[in-house]
Amino acid sequence: MSTARSAQPSARVQVSRVPSKPVRKEDDGAFSIDLWLRRDGAFDSDVALRLTPAEAEVLHAQLCYALDDDTVTVIVPETSVPDCRKGALGKRRR
Repeated sequence: MSTARSAQPSARVQVSRVPSKPVRKEDDGAFSIDLWLRRDGAFDSDVALRLTPAEAEVLHAQLCYALDDDTVTVIVPETSVPDCRKGALGKRRR
């Protein structure tokens, strides 16, 4: 049994969000996040991460827990922090 090898087996792959494109809700209810794919630092292609509403909710909750510190207020004024984050920020300040 043979396995196919890529031309660059040790290529470093990086994935990042396309900063100018917002998350969008598709007609079928899925959420799409546009991503850039780079190999060894060179742009390779655009891809979209598609999440079901349940997957998006789990990701949202995980991000809220991961952001459980005050760094979010450096970027967003505390008065503009989403409701899901207000509880986490309040708990840390006690």
